[in-house]
Amino acid sequence: MSQMFVNLPVTDLDRAKAFYTAIGFSINPAFTDHNAACVVVDEDHNYFMLLTREYFQTFTELPIGDPAVNPSVSTAIFLETREAVDKSVADGIAAGGAEPRTASDYGFMYQRQLNDPDGNILEFGWMDPVAAAQGPEAFMNQQA
Repeated sequence: MSQMFVNLPVTDLDRAKAFYTAIGFSINPAFTDHNAACVVVDEDHNYFMLLTREYFQTFTELPIGDPAVNPSVSTAIFLETREAVDKSVADGIAAGGAEPRTASDYGFMYQRQLNDPDGNILEFGWMDPVAAAQGPEAFMNQQA
């Protein structure tokens, strides 16, 4: 079984946990302590590990950058509907996040960017099921 854990450095673990639960994720208490919180993205074994900056530093000799100034990763999460995308972003903004750019709407795909309170970039998106299964050209042919 494959699992994906995306490790994110955060300055305030409690604030980060509140933000990630506000946008619809849950916390797995079995893998959460004063240094880290395991955020369950979905039941298909995809997780964020929110790590205090001090704890994150124990995993590397390199200096940790500030994602609000020098982002190095953007995590895309695709949802079932456009409305779910809009709700996640609205909930994230209400919980202290920011939307740094306007939505991108390609017809077959819709995306919105949300920065968490530390500046880590999340991209919420929706893709038409035909385009997801067969590619954008199939979606465009369906529209003609």
